[in-house]
Amino acid sequence: MSERALSSLRHGVHVPNLGAYGDPDLLVSLAVEAEQAEWDGFFLWDHVLHRRAETEAVVSPWVTLGACAARTSRIRLGTMITPLSRRRPWNVARETVTLDLLSNGRVIFGAGLGTPRAAEFEAFGEEADDRRRAQRLDEGLEILAGLWRGEWFAHSGDHYALDEMRFLPKPVQSRIPVWIGGNWPNRRPFQRAARWDGVIPEKVGKQLPTPEDVREILAYIGELQASAGRDAERRFDVAIGGITERPDAQGGEITGAYAEAGATWWLERFHPASRSPEDARRRIAAGPARGRD
Repeated sequence: MSERALSSLRHGVHVPNLGAYGDPDLLVSLAVEAEQAEWDGFFLWDHVLHRRAETEAVVSPWVTLGACAARTSRIRLGTMITPLSRRRPWNVARETVTLDLLSNGRVIFGAGLGTPRAAEFEAFGEEADDRRRAQRLDEGLEILAGLWRGEWFAHSGDHYALDEMRFLPKPVQSRIPVWIGGNWPNRRPFQRAARWDGVIPEKVGKQLPTPEDVREILAYIGELQASAGRDAERRFDVAIGGITERPDAQGGEITGAYAEAGATWWLERFHPASRSPEDARRRIAAGPARGRD
């Protein structure tokens, strides 16, 4: 394993905004603890209901991340992922820029179609058709990028229409990085990701991609970017969400295999059904799996 690849891999914490984690004070404290333990990012799920049959606590990731920004100084912050098709893009533009200002330029915006359709879309009378949601997602991202520039901008599309307007203030970052979620080997989400700044891949069936999958994804995205004339030197992130039990050599073997394949982030995932907040506290305090003995 290349020590250089492993040392360049960034490590984030990927935490639910619901269930046992549906407490903003808890989430803010986890973000503070993650920064103290030398993690590089703290990312929240973005759900509003998630399950209709079983009621559970759900909190706003955006309000919570604002509090996280006020209590931290280094760690990157964002949602993984926001279903942009059920949001007004201009409201999201205001929220992301405000968070970027509060955090002094530490925001990463994760976007995708979102699941589950029944609870997160149909229950509220929102668009549930995947194709139309994908169209709204693409238009919404275009609007976000236009408004983030802080210049005069107008949009006329199939789903949204904006008069010419200018949004100020601008974000601290020249542009907030956008990572796209997608299930490999479905091609369309990765075609979308190639136009932005990163990808958060899963495999169809909610499986963890393998390092070989990462190589295939990067090769595919590289071909798309080359054909579009994108600058090959521009950073493109691949964030893999998985589980390491300890930050020792065994954990480093897992994360290092993905680093060798070209992943740039490892997101330590916590699910309310399998890892309690107490488990999260212990694992976060132990620090990232960088291959230490």
